[in-house]
Amino acid sequence: MKYSLFLFLGFVLSGISCKSQNGIANVKTISTIKPAYWQQHVDYKMEIDMDVKNYQYKGKQQLVYTNNSPDILYKVYYHLYFNAFQPGSEMDVHSRTVPDPDSRIGDRISVLKSEEIGYINVKSLKQNGTDLKYETVGTILEVELANPIQSGESATFNMLFDAQVPVQIRRSGRNNNEGVALSMAQWYPKLAEYDFEGWHADPYIEREFHGVWGNFDVKLTIDKDFVVGATGYLQNPNEIGHGYENGQVNRPKGNTLTWHFVAPNVHDFTWAADPNYIHDTIKVPNGPSMHFFYKSTMPKENLENWKNLQPKAVELMQFYSNNIGKYPYDQYSVIQGGDGGMEYAMCTLILGEGKFDGLFGVTAHEMAHTWFQFLLATNELKHYWMDEGFTEYFGELAGSHILNYSFKDKTKSVYDVYRYLAKSGQEQPQTTHADRFNFRQAYSISAYYKGYVFLAQLAYVIGKENQEKTIKKYFEDFAFTHPVPNDIIRTAEKVSGLELDWYLMDFAQTTNTIDYGVKAIEGSTVTLERIGLMPMPIDVTVTYTDGSTEDFYIPLQMMRGEKPTSAHIIKDWAWAYPTYSFKTNKPVQSVIIDPGGLMADINLVNNKM
Repeated sequence: MKYSLFLFLGFVLSGISCKSQNGIANVKTISTIKPAYWQQHVDYKMEIDMDVKNYQYKGKQQLVYTNNSPDILYKVYYHLYFNAFQPGSEMDVHSRTVPDPDSRIGDRISVLKSEEIGYINVKSLKQNGTDLKYETVGTILEVELANPIQSGESATFNMLFDAQVPVQIRRSGRNNNEGVALSMAQWYPKLAEYDFEGWHADPYIEREFHGVWGNFDVKLTIDKDFVVGATGYLQNPNEIGHGYENGQVNRPKGNTLTWHFVAPNVHDFTWAADPNYIHDTIKVPNGPSMHFFYKSTMPKENLENWKNLQPKAVELMQFYSNNIGKYPYDQYSVIQGGDGGMEYAMCTLILGEGKFDGLFGVTAHEMAHTWFQFLLATNELKHYWMDEGFTEYFGELAGSHILNYSFKDKTKSVYDVYRYLAKSGQEQPQTTHADRFNFRQAYSISAYYKGYVFLAQLAYVIGKENQEKTIKKYFEDFAFTHPVPNDIIRTAEKVSGLELDWYLMDFAQTTNTIDYGVKAIEGSTVTLERIGLMPMPIDVTVTYTDGSTEDFYIPLQMMRGEKPTSAHIIKDWAWAYPTYSFKTNKPVQSVIIDPGGLMADINLVNNKM
C-alpha cells in the first residue's frame, strides 16, 4: 500500500544500532535511505509545573518538527486530548447517544463541574520565533504556519500552555476508583501525525491514538512526596530517590522535586504519580529493568498479588522477546493507574486491585501492546484489529505457556465470539473507523476477537511455522515505523511464497463469511460445497468404512501454491465453482472439514457428514 504510492526517497530502519548512553538502549535508528517510505520526526522538550492541590499545571514546550515527506506543509495540527472531558464535547455527546455506551463514560462528562473538567489551553505559539495564528476546535488545535515547512526542512515551535487534569473518566485523570492521584496519559499538546495518507487530526471521541516518532526530554516539577512512574529514563535519580537511586540521595531543599526524564525513539510520553506508590524493580535476564508502581494502601491480598506478578512479568517479557522480537529499551514499567489497562511508551497503566489472574491477564495484554502498536505503531483508529487482535492473541499465547492453561480452548472461545458477530447482522468491515461503529460491541469483537482470528487463521492458511516466521519478520522489518495491513500480508506472502491478497481483502476489508459444507458421500466419492463468499483452502479428514482415516488438503487455486502439510494434496479448488468432488481409494464412512478448528467457518453443523 504505502510502497506503491510514492517514487521518491525517504527513510527506513537501518539495522544500525546506537550505543547505550545515559541509560538509553540500543534501539534502531532511522538512517539508511531507501525508496518509497518516509515518516515524520519530532523532538519534544517540555517543562511542567504540577500543582497537586488544584490539579492544574503549566507547560512550556519546545518542539522541533522535521518534515521528511515530499510535501510542503502549510498547516500543522495538535491534539488537545484533555478537552474531551468537558460537557458538550464529542466524547460526551457520543457517549450519551450511542446505543450501547461505555459504562465508564456514560453521562459522567455531562455533569462535571468547572473544577473537575479537563482542558489544555494554549497561551502562545511561535514558529521559529514568529507568532502563529491558531484556533482550538474541540480536541484539535488548528495552526496556520507563518512559513511553509519545505520537504526535508525542520521547524521549531515554542508553546506555553495551561491545563487541568480531569476527574478520572477514561484512561487518564485524577483520583480514580482505586485512589491513584494522577494518571497522566495524553496530557500534553501532541503533534498530529502526517503520513502518506495526509494529516490524521482525528478528534478524541472514544478510541485510541496515532503519534509521530521522536524523542522526549521532560522535566516535571511536582510535590516532593509524590512518586512518579513514567516513560523514559530518569536522568537525576540521586536527586529524586523514591526507589530510583543508585547512590546516596541528595535532594534539593524545598517542597517540590523536578524529575528529568529522557525517552528516545518513542511516539508518546506518559506518567503517573501518587504519594503512596510502592516502587519495586526487577531485572530481566539479558533484558530490561522492570519497574512496578502500586499503592501501599491496598488490602494485603492485593499487595501480595503485585509481588507475585513481578516474576511472571519477567517471563512475559522474555516470551514476547523470544517469539516476536527483542524488546529494544532498557526499561519497562507496570503502573497502577487508569481504568482497566492501556498501553503506552515503555510502560502501561493498569488497574491494581482484583484477583491475581485478572492482574496477570491485563499485564500480559498491555505488555504485548508494546510490540503491537507501540513498536509496530499502527494507527489505532484505522487498524485497531492489528493492534488489539494481535495483542490479544499473543497475550493468551504467553499466558497459556506461563500459567499452563489451554490455548486451544481459549482460541475456540474467541472463534465462537467472532461467529456470533458474523451472524448478528451488526458486523461492519474492519476498514470502519474505530469511532464510527453503530454498536460498541461490534467494534470490540471486530478489534479484539476478529483480529485474533485473523492471526490464528493465518496459521491455518500458510502453516503454523510460516505464521511464526511471519510475525518475527514483520517485527524485524517494521518496528519503529507505522505499518498498515498490507505490510503484514505482504510479509506473510514473502515468507510463505503464497498469494494472500484475497485473505486480507475478504476477511479484513469486507464482511464476507466462510461457510463450506459436506454435500454428499457416494461410495468413494466426496462432494463438498462452498456456501459463503469467502474463499479458503480446505483441510479434510476422511474416515473409511474399515475404520482407517486419511487427511486431504485441497489448495485454493488463487493462492498459487500450498502450505506445508503431511496431508495428501489433491487438485486445486477454483473459487467460482460452488462444488468440488474428489475420489478416494476406499468406501467412505464420514468426512469432516477442518478437523483442527482453525478455519472461521460460521456454520460448523454442515462441516461433517
